[in-house]
This record gives sequence, structure tokens and C-alpha cells, in this order.
Amino acid sequence: MSARRSAAAQPQENQAASQRETRAQRRTQRRAQVQERPSPTAPARSPSAFAGGRIWWHFLIDGAVLAVLLGVAVLGFGPTFGHDPQYLIAGFGAIVLGLGVAALGSHWRLGLITMVGLGFMVYMLFGSALAAPNEAILGFIPSLSSLRGLLLGIMLSWKQLLTLAAPVGTSVDVMVVPYLAAFVAAIVAGTLAWRLRNAYWAMVPVVVLFLTAILFGTAEVFLPVLRGSLLTVGAIAWLAYRHELLRRETAGSISANQQVQDTAGARTSLLRRIGMAAGVILVAGAVTMAAAPALTGNASREVLRDAVIPPPDLHELPSPLTKFRDYVKNEKDTVLFDVAGLPKNGRVRIAAMDNYDGVVFNVDPNSSASFAPIGDAKLPANSGDGNGTAVDLVIDGYSDVWIPSVSMAQSLSYESALGETPTLYLNKESGTALNLAGVAKGDEYSMDVQFPGADGDKLAGADFGSVRLPKLENVPPVVGTKANDIVGDAATPLKKVQALEGALQREGKFSNGLEGQTTSNSGHSAARITKLLSGKEMVGDDEQYATAMVLMARHLGIPARVVMGFYLDEKDPNNGADTVKVKGSDVHAWVEVNFADRGWVSFNPTPDKDHVPNPPEPQNASKPKPQVLQPPPPPQEPADLPPDSAPDALDTDGKKNNQAGMWGTILMIVGVAAIPIAIIALPLILIVALKTRRRKKRHTTGLPTDRVGGGWSEVLSLATDLGAGVDNNGTRRETAVSLYNAFPASQTSTALLAERADAAIFGPGQPSEDEVATYWQNVDHSVKGMTGSVGFWKRQRAKFSPRSLLADAKARAGNKTRERSLRTSDAANSNGVAHGQGGAAKRSTLARFLKKS
Repeated sequence: MSARRSAAAQPQENQAASQRETRAQRRTQRRAQVQERPSPTAPARSPSAFAGGRIWWHFLIDGAVLAVLLGVAVLGFGPTFGHDPQYLIAGFGAIVLGLGVAALGSHWRLGLITMVGLGFMVYMLFGSALAAPNEAILGFIPSLSSLRGLLLGIMLSWKQLLTLAAPVGTSVDVMVVPYLAAFVAAIVAGTLAWRLRNAYWAMVPVVVLFLTAILFGTAEVFLPVLRGSLLTVGAIAWLAYRHELLRRETAGSISANQQVQDTAGARTSLLRRIGMAAGVILVAGAVTMAAAPALTGNASREVLRDAVIPPPDLHELPSPLTKFRDYVKNEKDTVLFDVAGLPKNGRVRIAAMDNYDGVVFNVDPNSSASFAPIGDAKLPANSGDGNGTAVDLVIDGYSDVWIPSVSMAQSLSYESALGETPTLYLNKESGTALNLAGVAKGDEYSMDVQFPGADGDKLAGADFGSVRLPKLENVPPVVGTKANDIVGDAATPLKKVQALEGALQREGKFSNGLEGQTTSNSGHSAARITKLLSGKEMVGDDEQYATAMVLMARHLGIPARVVMGFYLDEKDPNNGADTVKVKGSDVHAWVEVNFADRGWVSFNPTPDKDHVPNPPEPQNASKPKPQVLQPPPPPQEPADLPPDSAPDALDTDGKKNNQAGMWGTILMIVGVAAIPIAIIALPLILIVALKTRRRKKRHTTGLPTDRVGGGWSEVLSLATDLGAGVDNNGTRRETAVSLYNAFPASQTSTALLAERADAAIFGPGQPSEDEVATYWQNVDHSVKGMTGSVGFWKRQRAKFSPRSLLADAKARAGNKTRERSLRTSDAANSNGVAHGQGGAAKRSTLARFLKKS
């Protein structure tokens, strides 16, 4: 009895215990939910971008590759800053800081506004040490001047960099450009590389920085082949590496429950991808190395700075050579300037003139773009021997826009007597400078000069240099005849120049036309040079002889120009003194000829001053005849000028040429920058074309059963490109089942396509054209469902993926191998004609089955 009561009470006790346990579990769950509920003052933080399962050193590789590519882009600023290492410190330091900010933002998932604020703080904190060491305290501690320069430089430094002649110096006004450009590019590149699965977007800021260095650079191209190759090869290799990582992650997520057994096939596939990547890198590097010299070898390359700030208009400036006789006659005793540190026989130059129009020699207007505002006083060194010497000049009675300077000057420090130093313009090709405000009395400036020494032995075997010079106009015919007679059979370039120089020195007579001297007209027009070279005696001074020698040299193809300046006579006792007072009587003009690897070398064709003309022979006086009044000549109608010769037409043509040149420069820059893009895009375009051709062939070629099988193959190709694991050895229905997990939205249509394909291929007869068209409509519907079940970027990757093409190639190779083995086996085991025909029929059916499947 008690046993029965105990048995009856047992279920009740179990039920009560179960209820108590359930209530305890609910209380535990409520406590856990309360603990896990985020606090209103501490919102839940998104997971770090570095917590996605990738190994930590993968992110280090990303940062190292981006740093190298961005560093290659920063090197493009080298010619602008005269390759001063300070711009490298600013650029490379900014890259490290930018990648660090990008890493912090990716780890903490910072928003746009927070990232901008963090970046601005880092920019201002470290900018004094990297971009403004000259303005910072002790070279790295922020000061009011350095912070002000960093703040204003965000908006003003870009224009400042374009308005200064290269090298622009290392002040904060210009150093902000590489520092800020590299800093922003590094932040954007690192953020895109670590926050997005697709690494292609990270190349956009790298290319933008590369273009920025080109646009804000100079006409000098710095290592175009090496930098272009490094950028192209490095970008392709890194993108291939990131693509392989992404492929593995995608493949792992699709087949997480399916163990891969074919390790040999996986190894072969990996080696194949590595080989293809290496081939693409080699082709890209070869194309870049071949195309870069052709695109960057233009000697007259134009840059953005030439279009932004126009050079000074030299058309409004008179030729310095026209003032030659004024110095000789009116200012011969006037002290023009004092020079300290000028060595014996040293020369002070005013201007180098290379353009002749039949009236005057002047600076070539077409090369006036070489005159640009001086940013840094440093000038590029020219070839020559000698040690740097400090030369100081103090202006006294000299007044002109041309600054007296010394060739081979390495630096220029100018202090105006009027207070603020005006804008100075520099022409590096001629070694001359301009002050459009005018050089005034009391102006002081110093130069660090390297005086060259002409080595006769080296010049004897040197050829003429290759320089761009304007075409001379209205040159008198006597110049060519005289030049050919003088040079004759001179063998070497130096002997040709010395022949011209020696002939003028020997045959010429010196006269300035001053009181007590033989009459000698001033000027160097075509009429004056004709009179000099065709008269009984050549009479003139430096102005005429230097002009005549340059005209004859240019007729013979010798690169020569006229230089006007000042120097003391060799016999002057003050020649070589510590301080020299230069007067107007010390004015001279000489000739410079360009030799390869030696630069411009001076020659003096003017005869000695004691080589005076012979006195005129007395002539018998003749009785003058009475003058007869002649009738006036008939009036002539004015000549009709062609419309193209009008000034407005010429000006319009010049504007069109300038616009065409600017567009040509822009197109050239875009063309150079598009090389890496074209190299990357060409394989993608080829893949899309091959897939389009394959689909068309499957849809339109062969028997109806072949086209039905082609529709099923189109579905498998898309699944392969989307990263799904497709078993090529399984049947169609088995393959359809394996695609269920990868594309659940299209599993019904996929199964239906597999069944209909089997029925059409293995059933009796051939399907009709309507059935084939309906099947392909179902294929398109299934394909649309498969692509719609994945994201946008995955669809784009599938569109350009070569996996299905490689799989098709592998399948064709396997079918050919099996057919060849069957054919060999048939030839070896054939015992009779009938047996052979029957076996051949079976093998033909088997081969057709393999082809359809």
C-alpha cells in the first residue's frame, strides 16, 4: 500500500523539481541579460578591424607595402626641392604617422569626424619637427611661427610651391605640400586597406599622391622607369596577395563543413596562381620600363607651374646689349658696383642672349619660362672644377632690371636697400637673374660661386653640347660666306671655334667710336654686321665682334650665345684685388659655346685695344657738280598684308599654341599615370571577353543537346567564379545538391535545370528549339538568383575571375588525355574489324558523353 502511494507521489516530486529548476534557469538568464545589457553611458563598441581572423603579420605586410608605394610617390618631389633630404624626412615621416592614424582608426572603428580631428592633432603636433624644423625651437619643438606656417600652409602652400623656382627651399611655406599630401594619402590608403575587404580602393590615394608629385613638380623627370616599375609591380603583387587571402576566406566560409581531400589538386592550383601572378608582374614591369622612356623623354616637357604663374614678359625689356656704348661713352668713369671676392680675371655677367631678329640680340622669349621666382637661393651646380668662393656685391651707380651675377653661383642672398626684398626671377639655363622692380643703389647680395677652369686637353676631344636654341632671323648672307671661308677644313669642334675667334682677332680693328678714335657706329643690326664683315677693314668693339662670331657659329651649327658683363683688363693693377670697383669702362661682351660634358665655355673674339684701324689715305679733291632737282617718285599703293600677318592673328595663334601645349601636357601626365591602370585593366577586359565568347558558343553552337549541356555548364561556371566548391566528377543532380548551401535562393531552379539537362541529353531524340530556348531562359533565371544572393563586390569579383576559364581548360585537357588513352588501348587490343568497329562506336559514345557533361 505504502509502495503504491510512494510510486504515485514520485511523478509529482519530479514535476516540482523540474519547475524549480526551470525558474532557476530563468532567473539566471535574466541576470545574464541585465549584465550583458549595454550601459547608456558606455555604448557597445564595434569589433576591431584587426579582429577578423587574419594573422597579425598580414596587417604588417599591408602597412609595409603601402609605405613603400607611397614613398615611391614622394620621391617625385625630389627635383622641386633640389633633392634636399629634408623633404624626404617630411614625406616619409608623414607616411608613418598617417598609417599609424589609420591603424588606430581601424582598431577603434572611429568615425569620419573623429578621424579628421585625430589626424589634425597629429599633423600639428609632429609637423614642426618634420615640415618646419627651421621655424621650430631646437628644430623639433613647436613654436608660434611653425604652428602658424603649418596652419596657413594647408591652404596657401600649394600656390607658394608653384610660384617659386626650383629648388624651392625647405621653409614651412613649401614643406607643407609633401608633408600634408603624404599624410592624407597614408591615412586614406591605410583606412581603405584595413577596413574594406577589397584592397583595390587602397591604390587610389597612392596614385593620387603620385600624380600630385608630377603636377607640382618640375620639367625634370626623376627616375621615371624605376619609380614607374616599382609602383606597377608592387601594386599588382600586393593586390594579388590580398586577393588570394580573400579567396581563401571565402572558400573557407562556403565549405566550412566539407573537408578538402584533394591536397595535390589544391597545391597544383596554388602553384598555378603563383605562376600566373608572376607572369603578370613580369609583363607589367616590362611594359612600364619600355613605355616610360618614350613618354618622359621629351626634353621640352611642360609642367603645371608654367601654366599657373606666367613667366616675366621679356618682350617689354630692351636688349641689354643696346646699352653697351652708353656705358663706354657716358658712364666710363662711373662706379657701378663694388665686388669683393672676385678672383683674378673673374667676370660679372649681366645677361646671356641667344635670339637674333636682324636688329638686336636678346634673351629668347620662347625660353622665358625658365625665368621663375626664386624660392630657395640654391642653384643647381654646373659642371666645372674649382672650390666654392664667397662673392659679395654692393650696388652703387648701376641701375637696371638685370642683376649683376657670376656664372656657377650656387646660392644667392639678396638684401634690398628699400627694405623688403622684391620678387627675384632666375634663369638657370643662362645663369642670370632679374629684378623687375629695378636694382637700386645700396642693394647688397652675396653669392657662393664655383669658378670653373677650362681644361684645353679635355676641350680638344669634346663634341658640341646638345642644347635648345631659337632660330635666328634676318641674318645677312655675308655671315655664311665668311664663316665657311674662315673654318675651312677644321677637323675638331674646338678648332672650328678657335678659327672663328682667331680670324676676328687678327683681321679686326678695335674702335669704340670715342673722340680721337676711328669712326665706329654702334649697334649690331644686320646692316652693321654686313658692313663689319664686307668692308675693307673690320672696325668695331665687343658688341659687333661678339655678335658676328655668334652669327657665324650658329650658321655652322655651333651652339653659341652672346654674353654681356663686366671684367677688368688683364693688365689692370686692381685685377685680382680683394675688393674691386667696377666702372662703365669695364663693360665687355664675349661669346659662350656649349661643349658636351663641359658646359658653356667663354671665347673672346674682340681684337686688342691697341689694334687700331689704319689711317685713311688722302684723296684728291674733286670739283663738285651742280645739283639738279629730280622729280618726285610716283606714289605707291600700300601693300596688302595677308590676314595671318596681322598682330591680332599672330596673338590668336600664340594663344592657341599655348592652350594646345597645356592640353598636351595634361594628356601626357594622364597617359603616364594611366600605364599602371591599363596594365591592370587589360587582363580583366580579356577575361570578360573570353567569358562572353564562351557563353555565345555554348548558346548557339552544336546540336540541341550540346546547347542544353552548355546551359548547365554556364551555371557551373558562375558557381565556380563565385567561389563555390564544384565537384566535376559528380553527376548533375549531385552537383545541384552541393550548390544548395552556397546558393539557397536558387536551389529549386538549379535542381530543375539538372533534371531537364539529364532528360534532354540521355533521353530519346533531340530536344526542339523551343525547349532549348526555354531551358536557357531558366538558366538566366537561375544565374540571376545566384548573383542576387551575394553582395555587389562579390559579383564584381566573379565577373573578372578566371577560375571558370581555368577549370574549363583543365577539363578539356583531361578529356583529351582520356580519349588519347582509349584510342591507344583500342589500337593495342584490336582483334578484328567488327570488334574494332564496335569498340570505336562505344568509345565515340563515351567521348560524346564526356564532352556533354
